[in-house]
Amino acid sequence: MSANKQLVAVCTARQTEAQVIQGRLEAEGIPALLSYESAGVVLGVTVDGLGEVKVLVPRHLVEEAREILRI
Repeated sequence: MSANKQLVAVCTARQTEAQVIQGRLEAEGIPALLSYESAGVVLGVTVDGLGEVKVLVPRHLVEEAREILRI
């Protein structure tokens, strides 16, 4: 995978918050994926990383994504 196609986490959040962040980034033209363990969603808990959702964007768009999320 080339460096431009590698995905990097720009933040972590709970499931609902991560979905809002993903939508905001995509509205600005930045593709975003959510990475999480399904057990956290099924059980509805956030403990020791379980239930934590990482918002991933392409490496070359990390700074732009972080700037959008600062607003």
